[in-house]
Amino acid sequence: MEKRKNTVIDENTPLLVLAGPMFLELLLNTMLHNVDTVMLSHYDEYAVGAVGNANTIMFMMIILFNIIATATSVVVAQYLGAKLYDRMNMIYTLAVVVNLVFGITLSAAFCAANPFIMDFLHVSPEMRPFSMTYIYIVGGGGFVMAVSNVMLQILRCNGYTKIGMWVTFGINIINIVGNYCFLYGPLKFLNMGVAGVAISTVVARLLAVCALITFFYVTRTGKLSLRYLNPFPFKLLAQMIKIGLPSAGESLTYNLYQTTLLSFVNAMGNDAVNARAYCNTLISFAMIFSNACAMSTQIITGHLVGAGKTEEAYKRVFRTLRTSMPITIALACINAIFCRYTLHIFTDNLNIIALGQKIMIVDILVEIGRCLNMTFVSSLKAAGAYMFPFIAGLACNWGLGLTTGYAVGVMLGVGVAGIFIGTATDECIRGLIVMYYWYKKKWLGKAVIDNSDVLTEEVS
Repeated sequence: MEKRKNTVIDENTPLLVLAGPMFLELLLNTMLHNVDTVMLSHYDEYAVGAVGNANTIMFMMIILFNIIATATSVVVAQYLGAKLYDRMNMIYTLAVVVNLVFGITLSAAFCAANPFIMDFLHVSPEMRPFSMTYIYIVGGGGFVMAVSNVMLQILRCNGYTKIGMWVTFGINIINIVGNYCFLYGPLKFLNMGVAGVAISTVVARLLAVCALITFFYVTRTGKLSLRYLNPFPFKLLAQMIKIGLPSAGESLTYNLYQTTLLSFVNAMGNDAVNARAYCNTLISFAMIFSNACAMSTQIITGHLVGAGKTEEAYKRVFRTLRTSMPITIALACINAIFCRYTLHIFTDNLNIIALGQKIMIVDILVEIGRCLNMTFVSSLKAAGAYMFPFIAGLACNWGLGLTTGYAVGVMLGVGVAGIFIGTATDECIRGLIVMYYWYKKKWLGKAVIDNSDVLTEEVS
């Protein structure tokens, strides 16, 4: 592999050096996801709830793409931490090729299953055509996200966190311009509506992938070539799948559980569906700082564990929590206080606004638990302890979140706010469980890198 100057990531790396650009990237990415909601809210209110339903399915697709992307971040960070540079091109190529093939297969499967998905979610007749159109276009182009996710993880682990921010900024501009052209501008006469918005999203993501691959080569981070896969590294692929499946399984379990809760909300009427969609837009802004901190700590933890600095990794995670938790709580409280005004950005329906105010109050507890989960689960994955978060998620999502949400929201008649109470119960209790697992150092000895790998590299 061609040598280049490698970015040093260790226990002394300031959190904000990585988290700052990631925060801006996530903020812009959140805007990308939500700009469709804002622009469609002035076009057709049914289209908003429809895209909200469709995005639930899109998130599930992204989670499946993360089977390899998550494993890539763990393997790349630990190998770089152990200075095993000669194996990186093979890892990069394997991750991109496998996720591309998987992405194409999964995109086709989601498009084929589109009618069954609508039936499962109990999507109303008014929203169904919009949802199906969005899934056919954005889901059909989902393989683009598969490649994008892997490239972002590779560049982040190599210390290039700002590229994601700039690429996401470009995506936002392209997506907003595209949406405007189809909804209100020169292409309005086509009357494409949701289809136009979906096309804008796919085109923006395709251009983003081109930019990421170009940056990968310009910075000489590595090379992508099928010759690195000859002979094919079946052992490495099996190892990455072994890491990625539980990690993605934890996220998939959560998304399936949220999809089931959404089916409860759909049965409560269109106002409840739209209140959930609008509130999720506001909530997404409250959680991005803690998410950025968790992602940054995952990279640092991976490098430290790869370098054998487990005590430094242990302390570093708690330092992250002391920074992210107070800010997350403050943002959630601001959301709850001002939502009566911010919800007017989307709608003037007073019933939706009243439902939204209840949701945002409950969300304060949701964000406290979510901050714990994101911080410790990300760090456990980086340390190689990928099974425990999956088991904890499976038990708490369905054993606590779903049952509590159904009991309070449906049986007791609290409504959509009761569904969020179930989510808060799940997040808080699960967050305490994974924090205790990290505190007791149950993750020690689960690293991907072993001594033989390091010794072989040193001898060569």
